Amino acid sequence: MAKQIKLAEGGTLDAGSPEGLELLRHSTSHLMAQALTEMFPGIEITIGPATADGFYYDVDYERSLSPEDLEAVEARMQEIVKRNDPVARKEMPRSEAIELFKGLGQKYKVEIIEGIPEGETISAYSQGDFIDLCTGPHVASTGELGSFKLLRLAGAYWRGDEKNKMLQRIYGTAFPSDKELRVYLKQMEEAKKRDHRKLGKELDLFSIQDLGGGGLVFWHPKGGRIREAIENYLKEIHRKRGYEFLNTPHVADLELWKTSGHCDFYADRMYPPMEIENRLFQLKPMNCPFHILIYQNGLRSYRDLPLRWAEFGTVYRHEQSGELHGLMRVRGFTQDDAHIFCRPDQLESEIAGVLDLMMEVLQTFGFNDFDIALSTRPDDAIGDPEIWEKATAALKAAIESRGLKYTVKEGDGAFYGPKIDIDIRDAIGRTWQCSTTQLDFNLPERFAMEFVGDDNAKHRPIMIHRALMGSMERFFGILIEHYAGAFPTWLAPEQVRVISITDEQADYARKVLQTLNDSGIRATADLRNEKLGLKIREAQTQKIPYALVIGDREMEEGKVAPRKYGEKQGLPALPVSEFVSQICEEIESRRA
Repeated sequence: MAKQIKLAEGGTLDAGSPEGLELLRHSTSHLMAQALTEMFPGIEITIGPATADGFYYDVDYERSLSPEDLEAVEARMQEIVKRNDPVARKEMPRSEAIELFKGLGQKYKVEIIEGIPEGETISAYSQGDFIDLCTGPHVASTGELGSFKLLRLAGAYWRGDEKNKMLQRIYGTAFPSDKELRVYLKQMEEAKKRDHRKLGKELDLFSIQDLGGGGLVFWHPKGGRIREAIENYLKEIHRKRGYEFLNTPHVADLELWKTSGHCDFYADRMYPPMEIENRLFQLKPMNCPFHILIYQNGLRSYRDLPLRWAEFGTVYRHEQSGELHGLMRVRGFTQDDAHIFCRPDQLESEIAGVLDLMMEVLQTFGFNDFDIALSTRPDDAIGDPEIWEKATAALKAAIESRGLKYTVKEGDGAFYGPKIDIDIRDAIGRTWQCSTTQLDFNLPERFAMEFVGDDNAKHRPIMIHRALMGSMERFFGILIEHYAGAFPTWLAPEQVRVISITDEQADYARKVLQTLNDSGIRATADLRNEKLGLKIREAQTQKIPYALVIGDREMEEGKVAPRKYGEKQGLPALPVSEFVSQICEEIESRRA
């Protein structure tokens, strides 16, 4: 039977359920805050929510906390668990809450309380001598906790605003059992080895330069080769499925973003407008309005639909510096964006086609474990509920027609339409939100989009937003970590390295290299006067799929001796033409 957590409000909750895990982690963040206030007089606590894989708490203290401090805090947390302090909920009027937290010297809590609308319940939870502002729920006592680990320190602006003070953020995690915690920590250790920022530097794939503005990615030649391979594959598979590729500008008149609604709903993520010849222009945060302008460039008939338009469109979003994280969170990124404009009667078949494309692409990149979610109409939805119902039914039918398992997230759709999200699991079991397809009833209405039907009347098309990878940069980061930098041959920036044993084979090695390059294989040669073992180790360090060793015998027989990455023993020598044939077949098959 799953572990049951006793609640301060009465009753129990399954610790392994999503709700139970969230409660466990949030209660552990309070436990950490209690330990901090006991150990560091004068420390001010702000907010400490649960996250997808743990929790954090932002604090303000006179000095920077250290990893050694975290070890001591963790030990104090265990002491509090043994004390088994009871947890109690208390509701109070606004004035009493303000006076309470003023008296405790917790000005951030006072600011939070002052921002709570009049009439809303204000509650706090006490455990021992510690009390914290919170809506709850919480565990019944600190003894319900225990399987936790404090992980790292970071900086974070108060309320996420860089104009505010920089606070110290302490990250941790918690699980129902020590066994689950150990499994997670082992996964974290493996994740450190696979960190795309570390591997990106070691393999010379990309960089993010301060003088480049921060949060903007510089693709180095090796990373650029991988990107080219990805784009070439995507173009090939899209064209087979009836898509056409567009290219659109990076900026547009501010009026476009007002019409699209981005200025109303997305302003905090957009860069400030720039004035050019008395007109205001703005960097694009999304590609959608540009595709709509192309659609409206001429009269559309029902016979023209569906239109499937794709673009590798670079967009710009004003992320806070504290939110940036390697390739996973950047300020400029390229979306593998596509929009489908179709008639209502075409919707189900178009969604089915999108799902087929998603599955094929993700599996080609080596992802075979998915979680699919259908998100339905939220409370703030726009558009006719009957259209929503039909559209949601079409999405559901498309998923089920492919025999795919899925969950329904009631009310979790975007305000402008229902959606399907696909999460992938990588080689070490982590989940990444990846592919998405969304129906949009909002933009066609805002831009008064039309097509002439077979009844000669004007009708609104349905717009489908669709991304397979989300963004080129983030997906590249996921790929680096999924493969730990050892890309399959078709993606590898350097697919073959030709290695001579002595100077005597240099001319023959150059001929082999030329043959490889002429066959479209990304190859280099190491002809240095160095020991063979060193050359092979360097090729392995760079995670090159094949090293071709050439000695006197290989030169005399017109052969090469392949060594495959990760294998201790070399493969039997074979003629150059045979190796070229084999590796070209491997590349063409795109085996992951």
